[in-house]
Amino acid sequence: MTDLVIRALDASDAHLFDTLPDPLGAREGHRRTRHRPDWKRVALRDGTVVARAAWWGGPDDTQPVTVNWFDVAEGEEDAGAELLRTAPWQVELELNPPGTWREDPAARIATEARYAAARAAGYELLVERFLYRWTPECGLPERPGRLDFRPEPDDAVFLDALRRIHSATLDAHALMDIAEGGLDRAAQADLDFFHWCPSPREWWQLAYTSQGELAGMHIPAHNPSGPCVGFIGVLPEHRGRGYAYDLLAECTHFLAEHGAEFVAAATDRGNHPMAANFAKAGYPVVRERINFRPTDAGR
Repeated sequence: MTDLVIRALDASDAHLFDTLPDPLGAREGHRRTRHRPDWKRVALRDGTVVARAAWWGGPDDTQPVTVNWFDVAEGEEDAGAELLRTAPWQVELELNPPGTWREDPAARIATEARYAAARAAGYELLVERFLYRWTPECGLPERPGRLDFRPEPDDAVFLDALRRIHSATLDAHALMDIAEGGLDRAAQADLDFFHWCPSPREWWQLAYTSQGELAGMHIPAHNPSGPCVGFIGVLPEHRGRGYAYDLLAECTHFLAEHGAEFVAAATDRGNHPMAANFAKAGYPVVRERINFRPTDAGR
């Protein structure tokens, strides 16, 4: 087998990125995503692209926050691993196969090849997630009317609510932050994400019961790709009453009332209660996401 050449791209040769077949439909999944040419890298053998990766971040970020497009040609898992291993950025990796990839033999083979390449590069599986996309054709979910939603200008109030929510969480990213830095780190990571989103701070809302007790929070947001459900969380002492659905319904109405033509959302596959709420609110699964994180072995 001939030697492998790994190179970064720039505006003059960014077209090389598009020469590899796209069996998982990543191009369709990223039709609203803007990737910087200098954050794209390819592996070539005899001048042919056999692996590619695109790193992504917000428009003001100086470093990428994730690898959100990664492909390898058939039999080129080692090339894909080398492409990831030698990159200047060791950040979380996302695979975004179609929701039917487990039942589609070709999609399954392609997904498992990328999984093998990521593992060989020193990445470990963090979580598998459902990706949702609500559109007006889905219909607005009914508002139960049980909670009172209010803005809150004090970040400290949100930070305290996040600590309480994460004290009993099913979210894999929050659990990772808790394991590495405790509840404060998990809460601050979410707060930082809310501020990173370009949507207005005034959109953040707390939810109160009719007795005036804080029950939870929802964050209607825009990320750089468009409107999304930024966060849904119910305080532990108010769980078991279906309030997560109330929060999701309110978040959807809020974004629709602010002109959203679609709303993106995600939840961990293992978070069965939240997945049920998305189904109840009329959110269809459009893709899945497999999140990997780099380990010391890959650095």
